[in-house]
Amino acid sequence: MMKILVVDDERDMEPLFRMRFRKETANSELELLFAFSGEEALATLAGEDRTDIVLVLSDINMPGMTGLELLSKIKKNPPPVPVCMMTAYDNEEYRGRAEALSCDGYVSKPIDFKALKETISSFAVEK
Repeated sequence: MMKILVVDDERDMEPLFRMRFRKETANSELELLFAFSGEEALATLAGEDRTDIVLVLSDINMPGMTGLELLSKIKKNPPPVPVCMMTAYDNEEYRGRAEALSCDGYVSKPIDFKALKETISSFAVEK
């Protein structure tokens, strides 16, 4: 079973992800973990076996620790966990900063869940 950590301060993302991945979670193909801040995400990663989490999907714009700050902290802490950034504000500055921090992917909101499922599958194959 693949574990994905979704990090977004917008709490309505959890029911949306649960609905869109209902089949995968029911079939025990995927387990979704949720954190609503960068700090909560780091605590989740510290409490889980990092090698169990195949991907972190993090919003860029969050109060407190931003997604880019979270990305930086995750990448400094071995073993490396792939991180895809999500944002409704797709621009070159964010992309450049994310790439400089070794971001593994970039997802624009509103999320194309069909494309996201393909992205998730590619990380599962790489693992």
